[in-house]
Amino acid sequence: MLAVAFVLAVVALPRGTWPAHTFLGLALLVGALASRVPLSLLGKRLLAVEPFALGVALLALLQPGGLHVFLAILAKSTLSLGAVVLLGATTPFFQVLRALSRFRVPSLLVTTLALLYRYLFVLVEEMGRMQRARRSRTFSRSRWVTWRASAAVIGHLFLRTTTRAERIYAAMCARGWRT
Repeated sequence: MLAVAFVLAVVALPRGTWPAHTFLGLALLVGALASRVPLSLLGKRLLAVEPFALGVALLALLQPGGLHVFLAILAKSTLSLGAVVLLGATTPFFQVLRALSRFRVPSLLVTTLALLYRYLFVLVEEMGRMQRARRSRTFSRSRWVTWRASAAVIGHLFLRTTTRAERIYAAMCARGWRT
């Protein structure tokens, strides 16, 4: 609830209110320190998602007066992503899903997020097995062979994922699940 309120406060700020942005940034830092999650972990996670915010903000440079819009978008998105990263580091995902249900987010979206979360780990495990198998069969160190083998792994992973998703959907329908 607090993360949603924080993001709404960041979004509601008018452009150019840098003292308010600074205050919210400090409040986020205090929250991070109070959570006792290592700042290095939060920083790494924030840096992992920051290129998406930077990509959106860069589009603002193409319009007149774009530098101010660029800075505002970058500040707002960085603060919002920081709040989401902190939420993800301190709250188990099933509690986030429960909160989404209480906020009356459509149940189909909550169910989709739950299934995505559940099968993301299955997908990562499958990818690891396929990469180990590729490494055990590939003896060449050339980049071309590595790229070609990686492309083959991605293609096979897509096919296996699609097949597995169809089997899971059929099993869910057999148990009475309806969209």
